[in-house]
Amino acid sequence: MHSHLHTPYNANCEEIMTALDECHARGFLHKAMGNCNDIKREVNKCLSAERYDRAKRNRDEARSNRRRIEDVWARERTVEQGGSNQAGAESSTASKQ
Repeated sequence: MHSHLHTPYNANCEEIMTALDECHARGFLHKAMGNCNDIKREVNKCLSAERYDRAKRNRDEARSNRRRIEDVWARERTVEQGGSNQAGAESSTASKQ
């Protein structure tokens, strides 16, 4: 059993899903005899491919966001280390005078 099939995420599978709906509409006996099984397999393949593509896009976007965040953290560490080194240099200069 699928969740809602006709969603924007599954737009590329619309034609196959419509064919499955039409096959199911022919009646219970038609469906029970396995006459819709081939179409059902095609729907499963299509939905699986869509889900895989969506997961890949999400994963790539998450990696990109993570790199961006790590760059920000690296810049903050550099500023903090630069600030502590500068403060240490000022204190050593003050002690020499």
